[in-house]
Amino acid sequence: MSMASALTNALSGLTASSRAAEIVSSNISNALTDGYGRRELNLSSRTLGNSGSGVYIDGTSRIVDQVVLNDRRLADASLGNSQTRAGFLGRIENVIGEPGNPGSLSDRLAALDTAFINAASRPDSEPRLQNVLRTAQGLAGHINKISREIQTQRTQVDQEISQQVTQLNDSLENIRQLNLSILSQHSSGRDASGLMDQRQQLVDQISSIVPMRSIAREKGQIALVTTGGAILLDGRAAEIGFTGVGLITEDMTLAAGSLSGLSLNGNPVSTSNNGIMAGGSLSGLFQVRDELATTAQADLDAVARDLVERFQNPATDSTLAVGDAGLFTDSGSSFSLINEPGLSTRLSINARVDPVSGGAIWRLRDGIGAVTQGDVGNASLLQNLSSALTQNRAPLSGGFSGASRSAAGLSADFLSIIGAEHQFAETEIVFSLSKVNTLKNQELEAGVDTDHEMQQLLLVEQSFAANARVMQTIDELIQTLIRI
Repeated sequence: MSMASALTNALSGLTASSRAAEIVSSNISNALTDGYGRRELNLSSRTLGNSGSGVYIDGTSRIVDQVVLNDRRLADASLGNSQTRAGFLGRIENVIGEPGNPGSLSDRLAALDTAFINAASRPDSEPRLQNVLRTAQGLAGHINKISREIQTQRTQVDQEISQQVTQLNDSLENIRQLNLSILSQHSSGRDASGLMDQRQQLVDQISSIVPMRSIAREKGQIALVTTGGAILLDGRAAEIGFTGVGLITEDMTLAAGSLSGLSLNGNPVSTSNNGIMAGGSLSGLFQVRDELATTAQADLDAVARDLVERFQNPATDSTLAVGDAGLFTDSGSSFSLINEPGLSTRLSINARVDPVSGGAIWRLRDGIGAVTQGDVGNASLLQNLSSALTQNRAPLSGGFSGASRSAAGLSADFLSIIGAEHQFAETEIVFSLSKVNTLKNQELEAGVDTDHEMQQLLLVEQSFAANARVMQTIDELIQTLIRI
C-alpha cells in the first residue's frame, strides 16, 4: 500500500470516527427524551480500482421498535378512554355523597324521615314543623345540585371535545408538513432523524385521543390509521369536524339533533363504542356526554318523580284533589308524565307550606290544601307523610329494576349504579396503566442503552487514535524522505 493510499484510508477513518462520536454523544444526551430514536452510523468499505480506499459513510439509521411503539399508543388510547369515563363518574358519585356522610342524598332522606317522626310526636311545635320544611328544602336542593352537576359536566365535556378535535386537526396537519420535510431530506440525501423525532412526539401527543397505528411509507413518510379503519393521514390529512355549544340542558341530545356529532372529511361518523374513531379519550368524552350523563340524568329524574308521586296523592293528604301538587312539586306545579325530563332540576317544595313564599307552616300538619288550621294535636298527616316516604313502591321510569323499594332504597340504587360503573372504569385504568408502563419499558429497552453507548465511545476513541497514529507515521516517513 502506498503512503497516499494509507493517508486516504486514515483520513476517511478519522472522518467516520468523528461522525460516530457525534452520534454517540447525541444518543447519550437524549437517552430520556420522549420520541427520540437511537441512531446508528452506517459504514461501508470504499474501494478505488481493486484496492481499499478507506470507509464510506452511507448515512444514519434511526432505530425504533415500531411494533412496541404502536402497541403502546393503543394502550395510551385505552387509558385515556377509561380515565375520561372514571373522571365523570367519580365527580357525580362525589356530589351524590356516600351513605353516612353529612349532606349526602341518603343522609338527607333519612333526615327528612326523622323530621317527620319528630314533628308527629309534637304536631303543635312550630320549630319541629320548620325543621320538616328546611329538611325537605335541603333534599330538593341537593337533587337540584346533582342535576346541575350532570349538565355542567356535559357542557364541559362538549368543550373538551371541541378542544381535542382542534388539537387533532392541528397535529395531523403538522405531521403532514413533517412528512413533506422528511421526504425532501431523503431526496437530497440528508439525515431526517431529527424531523422523525418531532413527528413521533406529535403522534404520541394525540395517540391518547384516538387509537391509531403508524404505517411506514416510502422515503421515511408514515400514514396514520385508526383501529376502526379511519384514515387520518396518508399523503393528505383528514379533516375532523365538530361544532360545540355554549350550554347543554337536560333536553339536548345527539339523537334530537341539538348536539353535534363527529364528521370525517365532511361525512358523519359514529361516536359509539364500536365506531371507527372509538377507543380513545375522544370517544370517551362522547360516551360521557351522550350515554353516561344522559342515563344518570334519566335515573335522577326517576328518583325525583318517585319522590313527587309519593306525596302527590290524595290517599296521603286528603286535602289534595287528583292532580294537585303535593309537598314536592315540579317548579310549584303538579307533576305531569310528559315533563319528566329535567324534573330533578325543577324539583321544589310547595309554596303553600313555606311562609317565606306566602304559605303557612301549619299546612304540613293540617294539609296542603287546607284553608284554615285544624287541631294542633292531630299528627295523622305527618304520620302519613313519613309512611309515604318509607313505603315500598316500584319506580316507573329510569333504568331501575321493577322491584319495589322505599325512597331511600331507590336513592341507594341510584348511587350504586353510578358507583359500580365508576369502579369498573377504575379497574380498566389499572389494567391500561399497567399495560402502558410495560410497553413503555419495552420501548426504553429498545432505545438508548447508555452503557452500550459508552462502550461504543471507547471503540470510537481507539479507532480515532489508530487512524491518527497512521497519519503521524506517514508524516514521519515523509519528513525522513525530505531530509534524505
